[in-house]
Amino acid sequence: MAASAQASASRTPDPTGAYVEDLALYHEKFRRRLPASLAELRGPEHGDVALPLHVAWSGMAVYSLDNPRQRMGLYRTVLHEGLSDDLSRYLNQDLLVQMWPVLRTLVGRTVRTVWEDAFPQLVAQARATA
Repeated sequence: MAASAQASASRTPDPTGAYVEDLALYHEKFRRRLPASLAELRGPEHGDVALPLHVAWSGMAVYSLDNPRQRMGLYRTVLHEGLSDDLSRYLNQDLLVQMWPVLRTLVGRTVRTVWEDAFPQLVAQARATA
């Protein structure tokens, strides 16, 4: 079998057309960033937060935690773009758990799955408020 045929044979699309290997790598990218526990999330609860360029590379960079929409936007941005240190610096355990039932609908499927697999209390919170 030619090398190109072998490469395409190992890249099997899933039912949505995405490549299984690519999805696994994408999933792993977010899993590696997770804190060991939600208790490590000691970010602020109030005030303004200015995100660094590597997190807020497009759009807003300063968010008011006292504004519910901006707080939701900050958390969505950090969950998607933040590195491990950013998660503990900008996210707060209590706010994350409180916002999760809505936030889980605003983040991508991979982010939601990774966080809910690692922290069952997020799933419990979402079910409790459903």
